[in-house]
This record gives sequence, structure tokens and C-alpha cells, in this order.
Amino acid sequence: MSHREVMPFDVVIVGGGPAGLATACRLAQMCQQHNLSLDICLIEKGSEIGAHILSGAVIETTALDELFPDWKAMGAPLTTPVSEEEIHFLTSKLGAIKVPNFLIPAGLHNKGNFVVSLANLCRWLGEQAENLGVQVFTGFSAAEILYDQYGAVIGVATGDMGRDKDGNEKDSFEAGYELQAKYTVFSEGCRGYLGKQLNRKFKLDKGKAPQHYGLGIKELWEIDPALHQPGKIVHGLGWPLGMGKTTGGSFLYHLENNQVAVGLITDLNYSNPWLDPFQEFQRLKHHALIKPLLKGGKRISYGARALVKGGIQSLPALAFPGGLLAGDNAGFLNFLKLKGTHTAMKSGMLAADSIFSAFHEDGIGADRLLSSYQEKVEQSWLQSELYQARNTAPAMHRFGTLLGSLFSFVDQVLFRGKLPFTLIDSTPDHACLKSAESSVKIQYPKPDNEISFDRLSSVYLSNTNHEEDQPCHLQLFDPQTPLDFNLPEYDEPAQRYCPAGVYEIIRANGESRFQINAQNCVHCKTCDIKDPTQNINWVSPEGGGGPNYPNM
Repeated sequence: MSHREVMPFDVVIVGGGPAGLATACRLAQMCQQHNLSLDICLIEKGSEIGAHILSGAVIETTALDELFPDWKAMGAPLTTPVSEEEIHFLTSKLGAIKVPNFLIPAGLHNKGNFVVSLANLCRWLGEQAENLGVQVFTGFSAAEILYDQYGAVIGVATGDMGRDKDGNEKDSFEAGYELQAKYTVFSEGCRGYLGKQLNRKFKLDKGKAPQHYGLGIKELWEIDPALHQPGKIVHGLGWPLGMGKTTGGSFLYHLENNQVAVGLITDLNYSNPWLDPFQEFQRLKHHALIKPLLKGGKRISYGARALVKGGIQSLPALAFPGGLLAGDNAGFLNFLKLKGTHTAMKSGMLAADSIFSAFHEDGIGADRLLSSYQEKVEQSWLQSELYQARNTAPAMHRFGTLLGSLFSFVDQVLFRGKLPFTLIDSTPDHACLKSAESSVKIQYPKPDNEISFDRLSSVYLSNTNHEEDQPCHLQLFDPQTPLDFNLPEYDEPAQRYCPAGVYEIIRANGESRFQINAQNCVHCKTCDIKDPTQNINWVSPEGGGGPNYPNM
């Protein structure tokens, strides 16, 4: 092994999303207020802060108000308040059926919220972190967790740069760095590579319901100014996914500069292996509610990412010797509100409070840090909010879109989220697929290249790039499983659930070959989640690779 340089810090934060940046800013603020000097380091695998950030996004400012009360005067990029909102049940024949306002739970109302680019908000938060003295390193993947002799976390190692596809050192080789710290915050986002390892090592999810996920696919369009309504948001349920147990929903948000964000979230507990979330999204754009808005417009960007939706039932233990989980790496998204930014930020701020106490009180120890962070979460509005929303996702999974929505009306409108029971979905998403033979094959229309498009032209708009000659970051535990089991049983669903065309079955001369086009990967993590045999392991690629989203 090549020698790695050691860089000591007091705190290392892994991930430059809302949770990690809020952790950094809050901790630095408290250090300034109490005249405590701490070396705080934040590392981000994207080429810059925001490069890998994708969300709808409609943002509730609850946490931002606490972190930077004067964020408006400071120039935060929240300039488009929600001006109008609608929820529709979409059908293929009846068009759109608007849901009356009195039937919509309070948590789904967006008065006072903002339509934003989360990537741009993270860039702004990154600037604030640096202004507060945080050392921000971009283009560095956290590839390994460092432990001491007692098994406590003491930091992370960044990945080597300049290895070829066989792992050999190229002329450009540069060894990774050991970033050692007294405390490490893991805020990698949904299905974090290191978070998975911590879960297994410390059994953080013992006694918890399995985490559940959705795949969000989004495009940014520039439309006719005459059709643009800044701040208008439209949510849709039903078509193209239907009213049954294939659940999810669509969104259409009017941002500034004549731009709209359109997207589809497909819950990854779906059972039909022929379902293709990317193709479902292309179909969505042809709906009568959406197509007239996009027609004649220009598609600017494309991206995809998984999101956590298990709720409070799936939250793991949040701390372990030497470290903490924050944000989507733990699973703080509020599925009822369809929002995770304010909850992720609040979790990071509470993590910062606990870490500050550990230093300020002359070291309260790992056990006390654990109880301190857990207690702070449980005593905050974050816990109350997630508890109130706890039945929404499992109700959808159990009853389907229509009956699940009726259940949520009873739960949220009549009982205000205080039903005397908690629904549990104990089946992991990867275990939900039925065989291809017993499932209805879905025929999708060809793209018209005006409203709907193919995968590769879409990936091109995500600015995705990986060094071609580097180790593949999509690892198979058993290279034969795709052909020996997944292909005959499910017609290898990786061909369809991946929104970037990474996985292909190549048939030639009477034989089949499983091909991985790792260069296309937009880091959505869907393969790591949905593969029915859990044979695909998404690991951190060489730093700086992947998508490079502008204002997604």
C-alpha cells in the first residue's frame, strides 16, 4: 500500500449537502461565539459544492431561519416564494382531477416556502462555511473509514487518484489522505457508501424497520415566458404509475428565469420487473397537464437520485464511538411534506451542538455524545415532525395510491397524525420484485425528441464524466448472478431501473453478456438499493467524477 499523508483535524464532515454544510456552519458559529478554536474539515466528492446535489425543490426555511436568521440580507438564493399550489390525481383518460384544498393535509401546504435550486443553496452554504473558517475540500471521495485499536472511528481516508481499471498506479497516481479527527460526521446523503458500513459494524439499524427509498428523476426546462408563473407548484399522483401499489408522484415547479423543474418519483418497492422509471417519466411529460407547458421549450438539464422515505420507523441509532450520522445518510426526510432539506439541516445542526458540547465540556466521551445527540433529536421539532408523518409512506405501500391517500386524509386531517398505532413496512424494497414471467410486460413508446428523450442524450445533459481508465465503482459480489439468476428470473431489471443506461445485456452469437457502463453513472444509488439479490455494491469512485449539475 502506498504511503498516505495524515492530516489531523478536530472534526471531519463527510459530504457537502445540506446536512454536512449545516453541521459545519453551526459548529463554526458556536466556536466563534464561545472563543473555542476547532479545526473543522468538510470533504465533498463532487468537483465543487453543489455538483452532485439534485432535488425538486420546494424548501421550508425552518432550519435556515435558525442557522442564519438574516439569510435574506446575506444573499441566500431563495428568491421565488410559492405563489400558487395544486395537487392533482392524474389519469390517462380523464386528464387531471384537482384535489380540493380542504382534503389536503396541512403538511402538504406550502405557503411561506420557496421554490429553489438546492444545488445553488448548497453553494451559498459552502461560502458561509468557508467564511466561518471551515476548510472545504472538493473533489475528494471518502473511500475508507479509519478505526483505532478499540474499534472507534477516528476519521476517513480519501480515495487514491490515478489508478487504472485494474487498480495499478498510473503516472498520475496520487495516494489518498488520512483525515483523522476526534469526531467524524457522516452526511453522505441517501444510501451513503460509508454509512452502509457503519450500519453493519455497529448494528445501527437493529430493531428498526428496513429503510425504504424512491427514485427521483428530474429535468430542468426553459419555457415560453407567456406560460411561466414564478412560484407555482403542481404535484401529481396516479398516472403514469397508476392508482394501485406502484406508488410515487410527480412534480412541476416554476422557478425564476422562465425555468420549470419537472420530475417523477417512483417508489422503489414496486413489484413489476418490467417497469422502467425513466420511461415512466418520459410518459409523464406527455400528460395534458404538462405537455403544453413544455412544448416549444428547451430542455436544459437532467439528473436522478434516490431519496429515503422510511421515516422515523427506519431511523438507525444516530451515533457510535467517534462519529455521528446526519441528513439522508440516516433518513430524516419527511415523506408527508415531500421535503428533506430543512430536516437534514436540523439534524446537522443538532449534531454540531452535541460535538461542540463534547469539546466545550472537556470531552464528555463517546457514550455521552451518543445520548446527547439522540436526546437533542428526540426533544426537537424534528422528532415531532417525523412522528406526525410516520404513517404516510407505509400506508401508501400497504394500500396503494388511492386508498393510501384516503388513509392519509384520515390520519392527517382528522387525527393530525396522532393515530394510536404506527404502520410498519417490513419488506425491503429489493425483495418486492415478482418474476418477469408472472408480471405484465410494459411497452413504452419511442421518444419524440421534443418532449420525451432517450437515456444517453439525457445523461449527456447531466455533464456526467468519470475517468475512463479507473477502477469500476459498481462492484458485483458475484459476477455470474446477473446472467445466472437475474436474467432468467427478472429479465435483469438493472437494464430498466437504472436511469442512466449503466447496465446492459449484450446478446451476440447466441450468448448473453452483462455489461457495466460505469462512465454513465449519475450516482443515484438505485442499483445498490433495488438489485433483487443485493449483488451490486456502489462504492465511491475517484474524486470529482460523476454528474456536474448546474442549478438542479
